Amino acid sequence: MSHFICTTCGVQYPESQKEPAECLICNEERQYVNPSGQEWTTLEAMQQSGLYVNEILQEEDGLFSITTKPSFAIGQTAYLIQNEGFNVLWDCITYLDEKTIEEIRRLGGIQAIALSHPHYYSTQVEWAETFNAPIYIHEDDREWVVRPSDNIIFWSGESFELARGITLHRLGGHFKGGAVLHWESGNQHKGVLLTGDIIQVVADRRWVSFMYSYPNLIPLPAEKVREMADHVKDLSFNRIYNAFHRVVAERADEAVQKSADRYIKALEGTLFTT
Repeated sequence: MSHFICTTCGVQYPESQKEPAECLICNEERQYVNPSGQEWTTLEAMQQSGLYVNEILQEEDGLFSITTKPSFAIGQTAYLIQNEGFNVLWDCITYLDEKTIEEIRRLGGIQAIALSHPHYYSTQVEWAETFNAPIYIHEDDREWVVRPSDNIIFWSGESFELARGITLHRLGGHFKGGAVLHWESGNQHKGVLLTGDIIQVVADRRWVSFMYSYPNLIPLPAEKVREMADHVKDLSFNRIYNAFHRVVAERADEAVQKSADRYIKALEGTLFTT
């Protein structure tokens, strides 16, 4: 019996004797099945391969990034937030080994895990059981949880305070339950927004974008983008970290609003002619 992992999205499935027939996460229009076919691995196989290592970097006071090298599956970055003795893992990555566990315990462990959306569920249950931490997922994304666990807490509504100064906000968009994390004291108390790719930092780091599907380039409706931008308008944040180690270093709150305006103008056909 093994907990099989999809090699395209990195999400881990319940224990079974055989590989699943398909990946629920990949087999829909926001993701994709590898053109060479569905493939599976296990965490044990990844550990025994000797190929992977997790790189843990300090991004700023109280914030550490965790990224698997070489890149695996989607290749996202997770973040560990240290906040008044309460550590939160924001989003998750598939690979976990003893060296990573030791380093995170040295940093104070994990008291809660919070997820932006299903593409980053990865081996969240392994992480939760290792660090005895609850997992917070918006109830609107309940259907995408492929490995159930008593550690999972489904929160509801438009916002949820994890701890003093750390609040989850449901923006929807990419997924109905798509969430961002607002860390009030980050960036020297100027505020940080960790967005996964619910709000995506683009190549020009002065801007962000919003999509229903990133790999398949399916945009969101203008009305939804305006709703997302309006939701974060009153939050105080100077910096954004996305899921791929891209950062809007300053005036991130302004970047979200001007980017939403540009996006909507493009959809409405008033930004440019071509």
